[in-house]
Amino acid sequence: MKPMEHKVTPPAERGYSGFYRQEGERIVCELCRHYCKLKEGQVGICGVNMNEGGRLKTLVYGKVSALNIDPIEKKPLYHFLPATFALSLGTVGCNFQCPFCQNWQISQTKELDGSYDVTPEQLVSLALEKGCKSIAYTYNEPTIFYPFARDVALLAKEHGIKNVFVSNGLETPEVIEDMKGVIDGFNIDIKGFNPEYYKKTLKGSLEGVLDTLKRLKAGGFWVECTTLIVPGDNDSDEELGKIARFIAEELDPFTPWHISAFHPDYKVQDKGYTPLETLKRAEAIGQAAGLKYIYMGNVPEDGITTCPGCGLELIVRRGYHVTKNVLVDGHCPACNRAIEGIWR
Repeated sequence: MKPMEHKVTPPAERGYSGFYRQEGERIVCELCRHYCKLKEGQVGICGVNMNEGGRLKTLVYGKVSALNIDPIEKKPLYHFLPATFALSLGTVGCNFQCPFCQNWQISQTKELDGSYDVTPEQLVSLALEKGCKSIAYTYNEPTIFYPFARDVALLAKEHGIKNVFVSNGLETPEVIEDMKGVIDGFNIDIKGFNPEYYKKTLKGSLEGVLDTLKRLKAGGFWVECTTLIVPGDNDSDEELGKIARFIAEELDPFTPWHISAFHPDYKVQDKGYTPLETLKRAEAIGQAAGLKYIYMGNVPEDGITTCPGCGLELIVRRGYHVTKNVLVDGHCPACNRAIEGIWR
């Protein structure tokens, strides 16, 4: 597909996008790596993108099911405009079927009854009114509503507002290419390192996620990674080691790794909370792999960024709140090392 021009979709065309290709009598959706082949009237795996008249229509364009103002630390993004707020939004639908999903009420439904209509212009106006420095596309998988997110993001950038995706990482190379100059930062889930687990339990693709991460890094996007550690699923030393080494060796050692505690939700009610000891074990594994920025989530532990050069404590986060930040223009005040991230 030829790179698309970065223009906001005219109101009369909203909902339709060029992220598809013809294949015989069907169209192939290019929004995610499932590459659903859709006949007329058929909806893809995500439940929200349909072949309508030989064109790809995003049924959730302008249909917001969740809208909040969150600290950017909640995404979680720790090296991206710390102590600022993000206008966070999501729709319904998902291209994964994680049985432990914490937002399953919206991600695992296709019903629009609880959604409300909002335009890209209204969302950007709200972000400006509330002093948000970024807009986060989150709660459900944003790749499936990228045509909507794209229009919001382009308008936001006109006003100096940055844009972030909180994603499972199944973006296509076509979408990643288009995101250049549109989306600024990502938090991508690495939910494990077992291809069969991804395929059978999550209904996704580990290979696809890893390729997305490498493409995002190569494309110059800011990337942070999150692993929700689910007891018995992905908490072995071997699996955690594979994740940590992939980040350190295939991305870089300065990519933040967020390791978060699981709690029972949705279809997984028979497992206990992830013990703090497990997160500390994962932290040690990450440090052994060479990772410089590791943060624990969903536990009462401060998120502390230290300078990889001299070891000075730079940023301290308690929960979602920054209690200390001594960075000077993104640099360590002691040794003047540039700290990886987007700071303004």
